[in-house]
Amino acid sequence: MFKVDVVVYPEVSLKNLVITQVYQVLFNLSPAVEVSFWKGMKLTAQVIFPVYNDGYGDLADKVRPGFLTLQQTVRLPYNTWLTGTVGTFNASRYGGDLKLLHVLKADERFSFEGRIGLTAAYEWDGFEFYYGTKTRLTWSLGANFYWPEYNVQASLKGEQYLLGEKGVRFDLIRHFRYCSIGFYAMKAQGAKSNGGFRFQIALPPYKYKRKGYIPRVTPSKNMGIAYNAGNERYYYKGFRANASENIMSNNSFNPYFIKSELLNF
Repeated sequence: MFKVDVVVYPEVSLKNLVITQVYQVLFNLSPAVEVSFWKGMKLTAQVIFPVYNDGYGDLADKVRPGFLTLQQTVRLPYNTWLTGTVGTFNASRYGGDLKLLHVLKADERFSFEGRIGLTAAYEWDGFEFYYGTKTRLTWSLGANFYWPEYNVQASLKGEQYLLGEKGVRFDLIRHFRYCSIGFYAMKAQGAKSNGGFRFQIALPPYKYKRKGYIPRVTPSKNMGIAYNAGNERYYYKGFRANASENIMSNNSFNPYFIKSELLNF
């Protein structure tokens, strides 16, 4: 029940906005203490340590908190999982987030998911916390199809983003044991179409033994980047509700992927 991990998340951001420079780069090491007191529960407290900052502003040079969240996942009847999270998220948002995943029992290749969040803006200046009170509602509703022979997942969602614009998003992702890679495309009202690719890679070593209640110190299981091919900087904004949230961890509830991993173990 009681489990403690110290997970070091490497964070890399790249932007290409200056004609005379190929990329402006931000690189952080962001360790997080992740504690589980009971099944499905996780408390996350993260600190961001800047390593290299070229063009991301003075605030990005300061040591500061990252994700500070309390999360609970419960399994409901009929192949349904519900996850609720409160705290400070990425993208300078704090508040609450609720997501639901339902896998069809008749055909587990098909699943449906929904998500809703109510958040406001915040900013860390070192360890000084500034926050706003104007809330934004975001939501997502969609369906997934999983092709088990190749571990390929296709999803189509209707979404509302932080500026209130509504749109649709399509993702096509190939999952492997230690990585996931895919493409996405988006179109929202009042915004030009956008898309790109994304990948997530598990960092070695891949297996860690736990000795009783002694905390484990590990690198992040997943490191990833999403490439914004349309260079869209204003629309399509959202957030992640937990440091460990990504396309690989979101696939961990997929029964076909679990079965394929057991067969290949």
